Amino acid sequence: MRIDAHQHFWRIADRAGQWPPAELAAIHRDFGPEDLEPLLTANGFDGTVLVQTMEREADTAYMLGLAARHDFIKAVVGWTDLKAPGAPQVVARLAAEPKLRGFRPMLQDLAEDGWIDDAALDPAVEAMIAHDLAFDALVLPRHLGPLTAFATRHPRLRIVIDHGAKPLIAEGRLTGWRQDMARLAALPNVWCKLSGLLTEAGGNAPVAVRPYAETLLELFGPERLIFGSDWPVLRLAGEYGAWVEQCLDIVPSEHHDAVFGGNAATFYRLADAPAPAA
Repeated sequence: MRIDAHQHFWRIADRAGQWPPAELAAIHRDFGPEDLEPLLTANGFDGTVLVQTMEREADTAYMLGLAARHDFIKAVVGWTDLKAPGAPQVVARLAAEPKLRGFRPMLQDLAEDGWIDDAALDPAVEAMIAHDLAFDALVLPRHLGPLTAFATRHPRLRIVIDHGAKPLIAEGRLTGWRQDMARLAALPNVWCKLSGLLTEAGGNAPVAVRPYAETLLELFGPERLIFGSDWPVLRLAGEYGAWVEQCLDIVPSEHHDAVFGGNAATFYRLADAPAPAA
């Protein structure tokens, strides 16, 4: 089963005052299942993981509604305020949704870099662990220290780093990012997505992406690296099929089944995979 483990849908009418701005014409419009499904078919994908893009529970409800109507959406990563007093109860309620598989706070947009390294999250995290839900970490390189502390404090929580933590590829900054990512990769509960790198490369794409992608493969191994397109954001930097081909070239063929499907199925508890160990 080939899985695109990171994609989005949105309606511009719902996003007043939210990203993307109108000047990003390539993505400033509605994107729905009818737009993505032909690309999945053309590239041999059987399903996707649909990931939140707004800090609104209405967005999570919208995604769950789409997932209920479209079989190719295998899992949903939603949002709720994980520091709210009633967060454990909300986690439990949403965990009952058949395709809800995790939550993603939008850490990259928060004013406080250390937001994630806070005991106030513990009740919600314990609820996530109890309901076998995963945590998507949308972070930038400056968040990797607090994320390491968080992941160390919660060894039973499955965590995946979105977009390789958005390294500064356009500026050629690799060494410090690699050191911080190595500390996270040493934690067995932390996985990483091979996604979003093309949009970080700027005018140097796609050739500049390779050393960063190869670093992720080296650090996390083929067992904890998960392919994602980050479509439609990908449209800012390239085409769906070209990104797939680039990643297929970077990952050795003997690991394609794992990186392009098996790992996502395990991490997100998709129907065709056994539940991962706690």
